[in-house]
Parts: sequence; structure tokens; C-alpha cells
Amino acid sequence: MMNKQSLLSIVFIAIFCVSCKQVSTSKTPMSFEKLLVNAKENPIAIENNQIDFSWIVSVDGFNKSQSAYHILVASSEDKLTENDADLWNSKKVESHKSTFVKYKGKALEAMQTYFWKVKIWDEKGDSSVWSQPQEFETGIISKENWGASKWITLHKDTRTSKNQFRDYKTGRMKEPMQVNGFAASYFRNEMDINKKIENAQAYICGLGYYELYLNGAKVGDHVLDPAPSNYDKQAYYVKYDITKEVTKGKNAFGIILGNGFYGQNISWKRDPESERDLAYGPPTVKLLVKVNYTDGTSTDFYTDENWKEATGPIVFNNIYGGDTYDANYELGNWNSIGYNDTNWGNAKVASPKVKKISASQIPVIKKLKEFEPQKVFKGADGNWIVDFGQNIAGWVKINVKEKKNQLIEIITTEALLTNGKDIFQGSTGGGANGMAQIYKYVCKGNQEESWEPKFSYHGFRYAKIKGISKKPDANMIKAVLVATDIEETGSFTSSDALLNKMHSISKWTIVDNIHGIPEDCPHREKCGWLGDAHAFCEYALYNYDMYYFYKKYMEDIKTQMRPTKGHNNPEIKFQVPTMIAPGKRTSTYAKIDWGVATMYLPWYNYKFYGDDAIIKDYYEPMKGLTNFYLNFKDENGIMQDGMGDWCPPLWDRRKNPSAMECDPIISANAYFYDVLKVMEKFAKINNDAAFESQMKTEKEALLKAFNKQFLVEIPNTKHKWYQSQTATVQALQFDMVPEAEIENVVNGLVHNIVEVKGGHHSTGIHGNRYIYTVLTENGHADLAYQILTTPEFPSQTYVMNSGFTTWPERQFIWEEMEGPTNSLNHPMHSGFAAYFYESLGGIKSTTENAGFKLFTVNPEFPKTITSTSVAVPSPFGTIKNDWKLEGNDLSMNLKVPFNTKAKVLLTNRELNTLKINNKSLEVFQNENENEIESKAIVLGSGSYLIEYIKF
Repeated sequence: MMNKQSLLSIVFIAIFCVSCKQVSTSKTPMSFEKLLVNAKENPIAIENNQIDFSWIVSVDGFNKSQSAYHILVASSEDKLTENDADLWNSKKVESHKSTFVKYKGKALEAMQTYFWKVKIWDEKGDSSVWSQPQEFETGIISKENWGASKWITLHKDTRTSKNQFRDYKTGRMKEPMQVNGFAASYFRNEMDINKKIENAQAYICGLGYYELYLNGAKVGDHVLDPAPSNYDKQAYYVKYDITKEVTKGKNAFGIILGNGFYGQNISWKRDPESERDLAYGPPTVKLLVKVNYTDGTSTDFYTDENWKEATGPIVFNNIYGGDTYDANYELGNWNSIGYNDTNWGNAKVASPKVKKISASQIPVIKKLKEFEPQKVFKGADGNWIVDFGQNIAGWVKINVKEKKNQLIEIITTEALLTNGKDIFQGSTGGGANGMAQIYKYVCKGNQEESWEPKFSYHGFRYAKIKGISKKPDANMIKAVLVATDIEETGSFTSSDALLNKMHSISKWTIVDNIHGIPEDCPHREKCGWLGDAHAFCEYALYNYDMYYFYKKYMEDIKTQMRPTKGHNNPEIKFQVPTMIAPGKRTSTYAKIDWGVATMYLPWYNYKFYGDDAIIKDYYEPMKGLTNFYLNFKDENGIMQDGMGDWCPPLWDRRKNPSAMECDPIISANAYFYDVLKVMEKFAKINNDAAFESQMKTEKEALLKAFNKQFLVEIPNTKHKWYQSQTATVQALQFDMVPEAEIENVVNGLVHNIVEVKGGHHSTGIHGNRYIYTVLTENGHADLAYQILTTPEFPSQTYVMNSGFTTWPERQFIWEEMEGPTNSLNHPMHSGFAAYFYESLGGIKSTTENAGFKLFTVNPEFPKTITSTSVAVPSPFGTIKNDWKLEGNDLSMNLKVPFNTKAKVLLTNRELNTLKINNKSLEVFQNENENEIESKAIVLGSGSYLIEYIKF
């Protein structure tokens, strides 16, 4: 008979064995890396019920994917269970979709906090644990929820400082005129809180830039808030959680309000007599503070006629000219409790024309980085010049000690004279907008004084300082980078230092030009030119989280549209954007090659993120604009409209127009053909079969007409091309070349580059975006590298060797000029650098499975580059590809995120020599059963070492 100890031993062994078996067959754990609502973590101001959920999952192993999900949404965390979820219980949904899963629950209320969580099942049916509870908050949603809050504006301009005026002079004016613009406004009020607070939220909409203060301290770290828009049609508010800042008893709120783009009523007048309406009106602001108490009651505090107003030390502010601060007019502790405001007036209640106010969803503008002087020297006039070493957008901050009423002037520029002896204002000066970039500060005197502007920003590398008594140093002056705080999510580096530097310059040129809109330059114009925007869009998406940024800019384009007569049928009116969006400086209707941004930005956003909401939201405006451009068709089937291949080498539209070698009609029709393909896809997504069929017909007709009219033989050769480098590059990029002619056309392009241009490009922004990728894809990677890196003009390397830290607008021979004219900071020239990711890194999203759900991997590169490392952001996680070349052997470390697939493109030779994770293709395939296509192998999620003979 078995004793008790023996029985216990047997039970223990049995339990241990079962435990061992469970460990050995355990499920692969899935963990949630990131959980998103409307592409944000715990968002704080969702505006409507168009809510979607996404999640990024980390899991070990290979070929891991999702087969189902289950989402719960509740009004409190306690209710976030399968039995109690009171807003939405999706139940188990059989689906591989893990991004932009639409909310299908009950309607949500304004200004409330909600909770959600998710669990998923993998391809084998194994489930994850529930994610940690997440939150999201709804915004004001409708104008009624602003309650009694009123718009307020300055009632009386009481400025008396003689420094409130600036000179304004455009190129057409003989003499400058004195201008002062709308005054900066200071508002204050106090509120009493006599209960225990649960939470307090502030909602503020500035028509013009604002800063909000509470009890003497600035609320938040935003600057230049909010982003510019077509304010009369769409304005944006910002939400702050001020629960920790509000105290029991009295609380003092203060607002400073500047002009921004809303109240900009000076620049872009053509002459002193111009009646052009430049401003939307005087700056105006609306604030709502909602305080909820622990006893369940609440209080609203808001702007109205009881707020006090004054002018103060900011005696001039203009987005182009700069700020002037006269410290003699400081107001003391004006935004603190108990301040004596008896001499202040009462704010004026305003009724600005604003159709819609929404929560701002894009990243805010912030002070991102400071730069110390790298070199300080005296200019020709004896004043000090500071070189900060990098061309940036932002402002300077100073710390000075001078006599009372001493005027300090700081002129910011991008460049020096070619001889280096003084600043050169030719690229930033006021010839276009009427005002030079100048900051002015009037000292209180006999004490250290620190100051930085609030309501303007400039593009500059150098600063000339007048009115100081000693040589400036890092304690006296710094430069501050100020820009939209877009998150850098991608990366590129290679074995080639020149390309790495080009990548850095390309990024700098974008960062400097993101201030709520994609600008053309951060100084002279600060305008959202549509052609510039689509020129660098793809490169920006490879590097930064631009999801909301381009959605917001699409709203700018849509609200910029206006009735425009048809070309062939003037009795028909179409809604058409202008060349610039948003704002009062509109230019003409958007020509084809600029207006296609209206279709390209949603297309690129869809390719990179896979969310078709932007396509559906803007489908009708895109459809209407497509029909408008079709209205330019001539008897040969060619659209007779186009702006041209902007800024090719040595081009000046007045002095040297022939330097634009590509006929604007050809480049515009090439773009339009590509857009017809895009619109065909968009029509399908929107279930618009009739328009899809129309686009297919128009696309085929244009392709035939384009080749008939523009494809020509090159005399004395066997080659063909489309009459310029740019048009030929576009035709190859957009698959417009007949298959039988591809070799001839590629040879024609190479012939022009090598034999005619001596190894140089002759492209502007249209051609330069694609030329390096096209050459590489067509077997000429070495030539692409050559024209990029030749030190002789024109090339990107020539620009770098000329000392520029951002890409200039024009391609000139700089050493032959007095100083570099035109902008030296134009992001339209950063677009080419997408080549670093799509060709050298080899990563592209597919159109059939957008958002990198399925992506291709095909690094193509010149033999001079021996390694490249790229990280590409995707909604599923980061894709990484690091490759190294040793002799002819390529080894590639590839990371494929969960729930995605990589299609590795290979030649027959590469397939025959392929090894994956140190195993031959045959062995690997037997173990994993991956799909093999013609010249490709499809890999599921996981980390792979891929090796093959490349050359």
C-alpha cells in the first residue's frame, strides 16, 4: 500500500511534467507597444464620432499576424469589462485589421473622458491579454458648447511709443511709408473658486497668435498658436488641462494677443494706395474655462465685456517684419492676482466672421532648440555680426545691460556678401513683402534685461546687432529654432558622408518650413504654395509623423477653393484652389502642376498610413478639380495648362526664361496622367463606378496623346526622349513609356545627362524629385550617384560645398554673385531625398495594400556605397532595413512588423544565391512555407538575415 509521502511525490512529479509540457508548448506572447485613438495616444480633444482605433503589437517569431480583435469602450474605467462596457462592445471580430478600426458604438458627448481597451487573436487563434486601459477625451464639438463665451478684441489702441512704427517699402515704391499695424492686446480677469476641484480645462481660440497666462505663469509650452488657416471658414482652438495650475480662491487669467496671419494688414500691399484687404480683421480671442468640482457641480469662466484690456510693451508685431518691444511700457504683474487694473479699459466684444471652429489636431509650434554663436565679427559699418552656424526658422533671444531708452536692433539674414564682409539681405529683404526682418528692443536701462519675441519668426543664420556696448557672446544672444514639433519617426544613414549630409540638409529645410502649414520659405513669403507642398511630401512622410499635418493642410486647400470659370466652357463654374493656401495672399487659380497637390497629398497620406478617410473626406473637391483640369483639353487631347518645372539651373523667369528646358504643358500633362490613375483608384474606394470608368478612359486617351505628341527621336542617335530631362523622368516614373520604347527612352535620358550636359542634371523641382530614383530603377545607379555628388555646378554637392545648410530656392553659380539672391531655405528641393529611402533603403509601400500592410524591399544602389540603414515608420510599427555589401555579397537585416508582409524583390540570379537566416531558400521554404512569386519572396513578420550575390 502506497504511503502518503510516496503519493505526494507522484502528484508533484505529475504536476511538474504537466507544467513542463505547458512551458514547452506555450503560446507566443503578444504585447501592445502602442495604442492609438485617431492616430494619437490618449488624445484630448476629439471633435466628432468619426473615431478609430489602432494598435501596434510586439511579438517574437515569424509570420505572425492578427486574425481577430475585440474592443471595449466605456464611460468609466470601472465599466471597462465585457459585461459592463456601456458605449461599445465590439465582441470578437474576425479581421486582420489593426489600424483605423472604426468606432461603432453609442454617440459621444462633448468634453467628456472615455476609456477603451483591446485584445487580439493571432493567426493560430491564440489570444493576447487585454491591453491596459486607455483614455480619450472629446472636444467642444459644436459652437453651442462654447456657452456664454464671447469673442473679445482691443477696444482702443493706446500706443504712444515712437517705436511703434516701421518702414514699409516694396520694389514698386520710391519712398518708404510708416506703418504700425494692429496693436498687440493685453487682456485680464479674475475668477473665484471656493470648492474642491476635480478638474479644470481651458479652451482657447485665437484669431491671431495668442499666449495664455494663469496666476502669473504661461499656460503650456506652445508658441505662435494656433496654426494659420482660412480663418473665416475654419479656425482652430487649443485645449489645456489646467487642473494643477488652478488654486482655491482667486485665480488671475491673462491673454496677450498678436496679429499673426489673421491681423497681418501690412505686407503684400502692392503700393501705398492699394486697397487690398490683407487682414481678416483686428486680432480677436475667445476663452472658455470649465471647472468641475468633486461635489458634482461645475462652473464656466469665459471671455466677455467684463475683461479688462490694455496695450503694453509689444508696440509693433508683424509676422514678416518682426516684433518691437519697448520695455518702458511694461505692465508689471498684469497677469497675477490682485493687480490694479483700474486704468485699463474694458474689452470690446467682437463678431468676427468664423464659419467653423475645431480642435487643433496637428502638433503645436514650440521652441525646439537653441544655438550659440559660432563666429562673431564686425561688419563694414562697425556693428557686430553673429554667425549661428545653421540656417533656421525662429528668433533670437537676448540678455543685455544698456542705458535707458537704448534701442537695440537685430537684423536677421540668411547670408553674407560673397566677400564675407557684411550681411546680405537679398534673400530675406523687404522687396517682396515690404519689410526687412528686424527685431527691436528698447531698454529700461541700468539692469540686466532678457527678451525674446512672441508673435513673429524669421529665417536666418546671421544676426547683425546695433546698439550694444560690447561684443556679443553666448550669454548675450542665442538663436532659437521655432517650428511645428513634428515627431521624427524615420531615419537614414549610409557609408557615404556626402549623402548623409544631403539627408541632414533636406531635413533641416523641411523642419524650418513647418509652421502649421508647409511653407515655401520661412522669411520672405511664408506661404503654402501647393506645388512646393507636394514636391517634398513623400520625403517628409518617410521621416516624420505627418498624418494630421496633411489632413489639416487639405482643409486649408478645400477652404481656399473659389468659383472659377472653365477654360473651354466658361459658362461652367468649378470650385478651384488658388496657388497658395491658406490666407489672403492667394495668387491665381492653381495651375495643373501646382493644383495636383489636392490629389497627391491624400494619395501620399493613404500610401503611407493606409487610412482612406482622407480620400473620402475630400473626394468631391478632388473630383471637381479633376473635371476642371479636363476642361483645358485641346483638340489633340492635351491639357493646355501648367506652371512649369520650377527653378532649374540658371533659370530666371525674367532674365533667363529659356533655362526652363521642360515645356510647362508637357510636365503638367505628365503629372495629370498620374493623377488620373490616382483618381481612378479614389473613385473605386468611393464606389463611384461611373467616375472610375471615366478616369480609365481619360487616362488611356491622355497616354496615347502624350506619346504621340511629345515622344521624339534625338537627332543623330538611336535614342528617344520627351524633349527634356524632366519630362523624360516623369514619363518613366509614371509608367507612360510604351514598353517597347523603355530602353530607347532610358538611353535618351542618359545621353542627355552625359553627352549633352556633361554629367549634370538640368531639372527643376518636378524632375529633380524623381531623376535619381528613375535612373537607379533603370540600371543607372552609378550615374544617379555621379550627378548627385559631382562638385561642379549644378549639383546638390555643389550647393553643400558653397556653404549652405539648407537648400536654396534657385540653382545659381553663387561665387559669381554679390550675394545669394532668392530664398536660401526652400523645402521643395528636399523632395529628391526620398531616393535615400525608396532606392538606397529599398522600402516602398504598395498601392494594393497601402500603409505598408504589404511593402516591397529592393535596395538598388551604386557600387560606391557599401552600407545603408533605414528605419521607415508605418502604422504597424517601424520597418528596418540595414544592408552591407562586401565584394559582391550583400547581407541585409530586415525587420518586418507584426501583421505585415514584405515582398523582397530579387533577380533570378539573386534568387539562386539567396540565403535567409543562414539557410538556403529551399530549406527555408520547407520550414516556413513562404510565398514565392516571380522574382520575389514574400516574408511575414519577423527579423531576417537575407544574403545573396548582388553584383
